[in-house]
Amino acid sequence: MMLHKNQLTVQTTQLMCFPAPNITCKDFGGNETHFTGNEVGFLKPISCRNVNGYSYKVAVALSLFLGWLGADRFYLGYPALGLLKFCTVGFCGIGSLIDFILISMQIVGPSDGSSYIIDYYGTRLTRLSITNETFRKTQLYP
Repeated sequence: MMLHKNQLTVQTTQLMCFPAPNITCKDFGGNETHFTGNEVGFLKPISCRNVNGYSYKVAVALSLFLGWLGADRFYLGYPALGLLKFCTVGFCGIGSLIDFILISMQIVGPSDGSSYIIDYYGTRLTRLSITNETFRKTQLYP
């Protein structure tokens, strides 16, 4: 898949998905498959993420305990905002609370545009946006 803005190639990998035990699925041909929980049900393509060593857990911990000193912003590569938070004691605490929420929700990330290193493969927040490449599909009701 090619992106038109930066001409970067987005690489994907296949993630093996295991359905829960005692699940029966019917495909488009009408064939039913009963899963026991030990076999691969399908492969899900996911895009690879660029990481440069910034840990999500470290960023949240710094924001929670040392956010009023600007340590979270220094860690993420925003030295000017870190110094401003240090000089104003976290904008009198309000800025520290706002930064903790923004970092926890993964809205503020590393300054180089990379993703956090997250120790699990569970859910994570993704930003949704409507561009010229996307469109809204109308809902079909049965």
